[in-house]
Amino acid sequence: MISVYELFIALRHLTSRRRQTIFSVLAVGLAVMLLVWSQAMMVGFTEEMYSKTVDRMAHVTVEPQEDEDYIHLYHKLTEDIRAIDGVVGVSPVLAGPATFEYKDKNKNAVLQGIRVDAHDSVLHINDDIVEGRFRDLEVSSNSVVVGDALAEKLDVEIGDSIDASFPEANPAALKVVGIYDSGTPLDETLAITSQSTAQGFLDVSDVITTILVRGDDREQAWAISEKIDAMGYPASCWKETNPEIIQTLKLEGTSNAVMLGLIIIIASFGIVSTLFMAVMEKTKEIGMLMAMGVPRRSIMMIFVMESGILGLLGAVLGVALGAGLAIRMGSYTYEMGEAMAGITTIPFVVRAQDAAIIVLFTFLLNLITGIYPASRASKLDPVEAIGRV
Repeated sequence: MISVYELFIALRHLTSRRRQTIFSVLAVGLAVMLLVWSQAMMVGFTEEMYSKTVDRMAHVTVEPQEDEDYIHLYHKLTEDIRAIDGVVGVSPVLAGPATFEYKDKNKNAVLQGIRVDAHDSVLHINDDIVEGRFRDLEVSSNSVVVGDALAEKLDVEIGDSIDASFPEANPAALKVVGIYDSGTPLDETLAITSQSTAQGFLDVSDVITTILVRGDDREQAWAISEKIDAMGYPASCWKETNPEIIQTLKLEGTSNAVMLGLIIIIASFGIVSTLFMAVMEKTKEIGMLMAMGVPRRSIMMIFVMESGILGLLGAVLGVALGAGLAIRMGSYTYEMGEAMAGITTIPFVVRAQDAAIIVLFTFLLNLITGIYPASRASKLDPVEAIGRV
């Protein structure tokens, strides 16, 4: 239990040594400011990474049964999947490799046959259309929508007709009715057509190669995939098909936490140094307090409180400065080309829970680091302490 006189003496010590107190608070404050600013960038990077990757892909991918190339009875299966709690979109897809040619240019890519409404409910391709119309795939036979990178490689525009061919496939002339920009590598390797056009090109009947599923919460993808597995069809959630996303975020987060945690620890040791100086300067006063009957536990508590107060003030100052800096900057934009997964701008996102955790962590860390100098102060011999000048 902290007594009033212990708190009063701790505050008197801190205010009597204002310069050292200010420097100690600033040291912790600057370290915490870096931590808050970096955490805001890390949160923004994570959200942007999810936005550019997970939110642009299927949460669950369903494949044919073992030893099968296609899913044959997919109509009933898609209805059963759509009935699963949390599923908001289901798209049956027929995909196969194709070589696209236009004039003297050619490019290998994947041709996906889809149903426009079903596919858009999963991947929101319509939001990425920069030229033409996605829905024209349904009203225009032998039409195709290509990524902007693929369109640039082939040097095609809306209205141009490209030749699609591949061994064991029926050659087709596909009219470009749309160009999309998802900001991902798929823009160069994926072309989208109607399911009927894909069936004619690949020379197959009413079958599909995969079923793409979107849930209302990406974190529930694993549960959805397990329910589909129970139906007899292998299903993989996005964490299984794209483990590099999780690994990247974990690596970034861990390195960020370790580096900035070390900065705060170094700043906290500055407070330890300040407390040792206070013990040396206040040796006589400590001896007088002990001679007046103040218990050693109270002496120790006074210096621990000083460390905690310095840490708390520094943490609050640092959070205010770091949050203010992050909000003021708004976002960070890369100057040279596209960054990972097409991310060129990272927004700064300041979360109240992050600020609270950082303040608590810094406060507790400084309480712990203050124990040793406080213990040294409480072990002083009162007679020798009073005798020192």
